[in-house]
Amino acid sequence: MLATVGAVDLTVARAVEPHLDALSILKEAGVSAEDDLDVADEATWGVFAAESSTSGVSASFSDGQWRLVGTKAWCSLAGSLSHALVTATTSSATRRLFAVSLTQDSVVVRDGEWHARGLTAITSGSVDFNGAFARPIGADGWYLERPGFAWGGIGVAACWWGGAVGIARRAISASREREPDQIGLMQIGALDLAIQSSRLALAAAADAVDGDDLDRDAARIVGYRTRARVARDVDDVIERVGHALGPAPLALEEEHARRVADLQLYVRQHHAERDYASLGRKLLADGHFAW
Repeated sequence: MLATVGAVDLTVARAVEPHLDALSILKEAGVSAEDDLDVADEATWGVFAAESSTSGVSASFSDGQWRLVGTKAWCSLAGSLSHALVTATTSSATRRLFAVSLTQDSVVVRDGEWHARGLTAITSGSVDFNGAFARPIGADGWYLERPGFAWGGIGVAACWWGGAVGIARRAISASREREPDQIGLMQIGALDLAIQSSRLALAAAADAVDGDDLDRDAARIVGYRTRARVARDVDDVIERVGHALGPAPLALEEEHARRVADLQLYVRQHHAERDYASLGRKLLADGHFAW
């Protein structure tokens, strides 16, 4: 579903994905937003879990209440959402997830930080928490340790893949407008391989998740592999479509230019070589080689 939305409009997919991820996290924690958190069913959710080296949020408990203090970076659509799941430190060595209403006066969304040319409608600046009330979700460390942490990352990769499909379709339509030469045919074949490669990787990951037999470590490896495969295919699609079509669609077609800019920014959520290194470290430590 996320890929289908992303193929039509990646901005919409980028807004929907964290809402669905938040609902999935709450379900995994056994928490009902309506019954346990007193949050209406029509609430809109984000997940603010990125960690910055220059800022952070801490949580403290007093008088029967948890409160958050600090600045959280990369808070997508914070000014438009009603609620968010936010990670915060509870000690120098522990971190916990909290549900927070973003409508509190103690939650201040910073303006003017988002200068991206892609995903322009999905502003992802910083939010200041000035003693905001919060409800804990899971125990210390649960957010990162749960198998579902990897599943959320695979959902993001599905959005990337959908965006790549949308861009690749523009190259196919161009081939119908003008008979492609041998190089054009090569690009179409290569695009098909990239699209199908990611489709198979995502389908295999979905089967593994639905099989419900993945522990935390196995789920993490599936997540690393799937995200890396899709990210490489997406980069390949962007480059090949650019080579096939030239500059005209990027300069003269608002929809195509926006699709490319959105996807180029979105896929950079993958940490490239750093994620390859993380996968290699995990494989050597756990021995989860499939070959």
